[in-house]
Amino acid sequence: MVRVLAVPLLALLAFAPAATSPGSTGPVAPAPPAPIAYRAPVEPMRVLRGFEPPPSPYGPGHRGVDLAVTPGQPVRSAGGGVVSFAGSVAGRGVVVIAHADGVSTEYEPVAPSVTAGAAVAAGAVIGRVAGTHDGCPSDACLHWGARRDGSYFDPLTLLRRLGPVRLLPWPRDG
Repeated sequence: MVRVLAVPLLALLAFAPAATSPGSTGPVAPAPPAPIAYRAPVEPMRVLRGFEPPPSPYGPGHRGVDLAVTPGQPVRSAGGGVVSFAGSVAGRGVVVIAHADGVSTEYEPVAPSVTAGAAVAAGAVIGRVAGTHDGCPSDACLHWGARRDGSYFDPLTLLRRLGPVRLLPWPRDG
């Protein structure tokens, strides 16, 4: 069996030489990535099965959420990025998008309409629901996953619109 490893473009940039500014004596710290405004990959969005983190990296769990869909429904990129994988895994279509903030989002089962290396905008159609996801609680669902630094997390947290964090004084105990 041949394994194909898709390396996101962003991972390759980590090995690029540091930039220097004119007249400086050292590297310039790269600017932090701009925040990405994520959106639901399907509309309307109804969660059939939530995220269940595994107790260990290889333990049982549900590393994403299952969303209610109809067969053939368009699937949209949750955020702008670069397609790092579009193809078949274990007989099901999968699309993975690498975003500039270090998050990768995954969608399956999808008949991809994009190819690896393609840039996609937030909300762009990346494929259509085709097939079924193991453990899906209905006839058709979209499994949507998210990873950062190799660890899965609840993709629904990408949709929360958190404003700036403000620390407030804590009242003294009586």
